[in-house]
Amino acid sequence: MKPTLVIIGASYAGTQLAASAREYGFDGRIVLLGEEPDAPYQRPPLSKSFLTGQFAEARLPLRSPAFFDEERVEWRPSTRVTRIDRDRREVVLHDGTSLRYDHLALTTGARVRTLAIEGAFYLRDLADARRLAEASRTARSVVVIGGGYIGLEVAASLRQSGAEVTVVEAESRVLARVASEPLSTFVLEAHTAQGVQFRLNRKVAALHARAGHIDTIELDDGARLSCDLVVVGIGVVPNVELAQSCGLRMASTPGGGVAVDAYARTSDPAIVAAGDCASFVPHGSATDATDASALRIESVQNANDMAKTAAATIVGRLEPYRAVPWFWSDQYDLKLQMAGLNTGWTHYALRGSLEARKFSLFYFRGDALLAVDSVNRPQEHMLARKLLAGDLHPTQQQVSDDAFDLKGWIAQATTRPSA
Repeated sequence: MKPTLVIIGASYAGTQLAASAREYGFDGRIVLLGEEPDAPYQRPPLSKSFLTGQFAEARLPLRSPAFFDEERVEWRPSTRVTRIDRDRREVVLHDGTSLRYDHLALTTGARVRTLAIEGAFYLRDLADARRLAEASRTARSVVVIGGGYIGLEVAASLRQSGAEVTVVEAESRVLARVASEPLSTFVLEAHTAQGVQFRLNRKVAALHARAGHIDTIELDDGARLSCDLVVVGIGVVPNVELAQSCGLRMASTPGGGVAVDAYARTSDPAIVAAGDCASFVPHGSATDATDASALRIESVQNANDMAKTAAATIVGRLEPYRAVPWFWSDQYDLKLQMAGLNTGWTHYALRGSLEARKFSLFYFRGDALLAVDSVNRPQEHMLARKLLAGDLHPTQQQVSDDAFDLKGWIAQATTRPSA
């Protein structure tokens, strides 16, 4: 009898895992379980062009309907898994039925972190985006709680739609968790120039409603902000309850997640995990997957690339996850693209011009290049990914010089014979 692969979670990681399993030669049954009624879809546009009406819902699906037939993937929408029975190798569904598996993949993603605020809007899935898009059509004054990428993307989209927007951020700067201070400052000034107001180092103290709708937010300094729409974007929480309840090992790092090794394997050899729910130790680390070096990366790139690693593991091809993390964000006319992880950087080099709004920031720790943030320099972003993937390290002085031929240097470095 051919083996059965059950995938729990039908977004980027789950869909990619099914596709890659077929590509790598898995010839058994594949069942893709998704809690949402909609076919797997793109999520980045939801906080950007979908809100402004420039990205039609018909363009959102990740795969055409024919994909599921051609690749023999049984996609089951509106299906929730209530329990994993590892001894019997079964998953129990919300309707009481069960599915037996030979291989199980957890691609359960993450959910929004919430506040005790009734009447606020969140943005994680398509249903959220539909509700927010509808409400924003008549909104004149909006308060966005949270100055991370989602909050700022929503702020930019609603400001472009004509609303007055105020962003409330508990930290002293926007993007405090994910970006350097130079990039944070640039992004803040870009939003301010568009008319967005900011209240930094501030928290919500109270809400005031009229006729069942929030119309005023009171901050911890006593200030009151009038509004007719409140959007909360304060991060996400990985969906690990199924994994926890069946006894899989969890990562001990602050971001949590299901602990996996460099091959996407959990503590159960029959179960892999990928995407926002998984926390992994980069290949080459000698430490255990629950120590402080474990990472949980929230990005489309990570979901897709880790899913490919997991699929390879399922078919017996042990290929460690080595992908360079990269991210992007569109705000107004700014295309922000990030490559690598700048954690622990000691100094940086600026290439390009802040005033021209076209530049890159190269982050170093000692002589080692860790990451590159690019604004409106997409070609340089691609070069940065090549540098990081090839473990190539130009000097701070070299990249600071706009006349330095970075592309040519990479070509020479990659063709130079090793010692």
